[in-house]
Amino acid sequence: MLNQSPHDPAFVQNPYDVYAQARAAGPVVFWQDYGMLAAFDHATVHALLRDKRLGRAVPAAQRRPVPDHLCAFDAIERHSLLELEAPEHTRLRRLVLHAFTSRRIAGLAGDIHAICADLLADLPTGDVDLIPTYCQQVPVRVIARLLGVPEAMAPDLLRWSAAMVAMYQAGRTRAIEDAANTAAREFSDFLTGYIAERRNDPRDDLITELIAAQDGAQRLSADEMIGTCVLLLNAGHEATVHSLGNAVKCLIETGTTDGVAPDRIDNTVEELLRFTPPLHMFTRYAYDTVEVAGQILQPGDEIALMLGAAGRDPAVFKDPDTFDPSRTKPAHLAFGGGLHFCVGAPLARLELQIALPALFANAPALRIIQTPMFADSYHFHKLDQLIVAV
Repeated sequence: MLNQSPHDPAFVQNPYDVYAQARAAGPVVFWQDYGMLAAFDHATVHALLRDKRLGRAVPAAQRRPVPDHLCAFDAIERHSLLELEAPEHTRLRRLVLHAFTSRRIAGLAGDIHAICADLLADLPTGDVDLIPTYCQQVPVRVIARLLGVPEAMAPDLLRWSAAMVAMYQAGRTRAIEDAANTAAREFSDFLTGYIAERRNDPRDDLITELIAAQDGAQRLSADEMIGTCVLLLNAGHEATVHSLGNAVKCLIETGTTDGVAPDRIDNTVEELLRFTPPLHMFTRYAYDTVEVAGQILQPGDEIALMLGAAGRDPAVFKDPDTFDPSRTKPAHLAFGGGLHFCVGAPLARLELQIALPALFANAPALRIIQTPMFADSYHFHKLDQLIVAV
């Protein structure tokens, strides 16, 4: 049994000691505060991510009527890849991948370089909070260019994303739900009109590609396109913001900024994602009776897969609490796995591989001047501010 509030200040700043204790006691234990089992070791998390007896879709017995004040939010969630299972997930993911190709992602490299250069040119000297001035701006502008929407909409995209993603944090309130529903309605209204424009005026952007995506006779519905665009913003943008902030903090504090050199950056990014991932928990529902490390999941039970703990498992990673940019394997689980492996992982990697070297090339003497504090936003692990001297 684990009794650990996700809001406890000591846990928020350093959850890894608790993870180690739970892994040693379990590795699967009942987390009292969440009312569910949680898996803390790499082997179990890796296996359950790929176990088709578990999934993200809420079982019928657990479904509850959607309250009126969450109808707009639910209308988007119902068509999100993140919340579907086969066969709906299989069809939708295949269609999305017809548009979200490796060629299109690789083609964004020039845009990412240009966005970073513009942001760094405007970065003021002296004391700067890198989260709103750089870490937020890089991914939101990339997503805007990817979708083909004006970059001037970045403030709206940031506002909508923050409000909707807050729904996945521990301790959500009615105020959070109302804000998320408003954001979902506004984002959906915008996308409905924008998709209609693109049908009549196709461009070289992802929305046009999603309209054209076809698998046999199947195409994406308007609701599915909206759900996909929202997911790309919320999941892709939010995680990359946190990854960038956590990465800058880690590189400066460990004195390993030389890890952003061209011949080292790929390994460094993977180690950063292992060592200080942006998402620490991802849940699954059991669709069958499943035995997990001596514990039994009944159909409908939910289990937490502790991605943040899996990356620090000493059974898999030598000296797991040491940041080592030269580490090359084994693979981390920061992007999940199985059917729900993050569709935006290649783009997130590319943004980190470009944005981090650009930042330290522009400000090689960058230093932190206020102790960075992680936000009370579990299961995300993020910095709300990162004050540096440029």
